[in-house]
Formats: sequence, structure tokens, C-alpha cells
Amino acid sequence: TSPTFVITRVHLNPGFRPDLVHVDAYRLGSLTEVEDLDLESDLDRSVVVVEWGEGTVEGLSDARVLVRISRTDDEDETRSVEMTSDSDRWTAALDGMSRGAP
Repeated sequence: TSPTFVITRVHLNPGFRPDLVHVDAYRLGSLTEVEDLDLESDLDRSVVVVEWGEGTVEGLSDARVLVRISRTDDEDETRSVEMTSDSDRWTAALDGMSRGAP
């Protein structure tokens, strides 16, 4: 384990947009470690992105988007991106994105 490895990093936005909280959950070993990060306190004022969070952070919010990035071709490292949500708020936004709406 690298001593410089950061599990949670906050990227401040100096404008009127929300800050971005990036969590790399890859090295977290339990739900208790996720709870110790106190991510709930960031949800009202930030966009929280949890990398490798499937199976650990679903309880943080009902309004979430699951982003799956899969390798489709090993030769040229082509990737496919699938975004889904159970939330009405985000489902409408994702539908608009798939139709090319602004």
C-alpha cells in the first residue's frame, strides 16, 4: 500500500457549481470504512463520485447514477460506457443524454 495513496480527495469549485468529492473505494475493506469517510455530509453541497463503489455505497443516496466502463476491444483499448439510474431525477437526464439533448 502506497503511503501517498489518497482514498478521498475534494476538488473545490471556486464558482457556483458544487465541489467534486472523488473516492477511490478500491482499497476499502468494509462498509465500516465507507461509513468512516462520512460521505453523507458531502452530499448536500458536492457531487460525490465513488470509483469501485458498487456493493458498498448504494445506501448513500436514492438519487445516484451507476457508471460502468467496460473494455470492448483489448487491441486498441476501446471502452464502452453504460450509465443507469433507479432515480426519476437521473433517469430523465440520462434519457436526454442518449437522445443527444443538451
